[in-house]
Amino acid sequence: MTEVAIVGIGIHRFGRTDRVSGRAQAVHAAREALRDAGVSFSDMGFAFGGSHSAGDADTLVSELGLTGLPFINVYNGCATGGSALIAADAAIRSGQHDIGIVIGFDKHPRGAFNTDPAEHGIGSWYGETGLMVTTQFFGMKIQRYLHEHDIDPGVLVRIAEKAFRNGARNPMAWRRKEISAAEIAAAPMISHPLTQYMYCSPGEGAVALVLCRADKAREYTGRPVFLSGAAFRSRRYGSFEVFSPWIAAERADSPTVEASRAVFEAAGVDPSEVDVAQIQDTETGAELMHMAETGLCGHGEQEKLIADGETEIGGKRPVNTDGGCIANGEPIGASGLRQVYENVLQLRGAAGEHQVPGDPRVGFTHVYGAPGISACTVLTR
Repeated sequence: MTEVAIVGIGIHRFGRTDRVSGRAQAVHAAREALRDAGVSFSDMGFAFGGSHSAGDADTLVSELGLTGLPFINVYNGCATGGSALIAADAAIRSGQHDIGIVIGFDKHPRGAFNTDPAEHGIGSWYGETGLMVTTQFFGMKIQRYLHEHDIDPGVLVRIAEKAFRNGARNPMAWRRKEISAAEIAAAPMISHPLTQYMYCSPGEGAVALVLCRADKAREYTGRPVFLSGAAFRSRRYGSFEVFSPWIAAERADSPTVEASRAVFEAAGVDPSEVDVAQIQDTETGAELMHMAETGLCGHGEQEKLIADGETEIGGKRPVNTDGGCIANGEPIGASGLRQVYENVLQLRGAAGEHQVPGDPRVGFTHVYGAPGISACTVLTR
């Protein structure tokens, strides 16, 4: 099988950009990625792209170029970007194409995501009783997790504090102001034990990546980063996932456990070798749980790791170095690709104020979305 490299990256700043459409943000990110790789859109053999609220990705050819390339729209909830990347990885790894581009973007209206239960095969009663409000699910899930592993809820405050601190160092983040632990803890309670500043917000932004055959990577860049593994899994019977109208008596691993296990095996990398990780943090409880579900630590170990500063930028296991979803917000189509963009910066040593010290060589990303799907990557150099 052909190996895969990332040779170009581009981003449009996350947050709110008045009078700039989601499509325009995607075009900006794509042109930045093409420029970074020293290529033009006409050089692309294929494209995969996705958006939840900002239009069909394939229509971007109107601005990028009417070249006739196969441009496939991807829609897979919060894992849209990760899914598009996995599709691109397969297109190159199979030998079908030598080079292509992945684009993820979105521009969500203000307020909470508004999802129709029918889209998930659930009766209208689920929404009428308020259960489609995902903040409630995340609150219930982290309550159970904290109880089962005897973790102090105060750790959720520290995770949010880190997110805003890292976001303040990231020029592409939405939230670029540090928020103190006291302010986070005192913020309005949304769904116990999660306060307002422990949740991310729907937002705007775009990311694009240019991928090619690994053996051709140095034709485009002197700093290639290799996509050593990419994996995607959906939920099994017995896992406890968002938008589930019931829970089984049996317990099963989450799709995150299975996707991360698969990607580490494919990459030939052990979780202990990860130098920098980007993990889905729709809220701070998600980061806490996913640290263990991805194998980066054991269940119940997170509290001490966080207290000891190991998940900080300068720690032994830095997590969400760009501020994660908490500081960047969540434009659904772009979130998973933002994580990869950040890890490419880190492995290039080009992350500026939020650069992980010590010459990182292995990066891991994990994105999770409704109704229980997970995509993971391992990047190396």
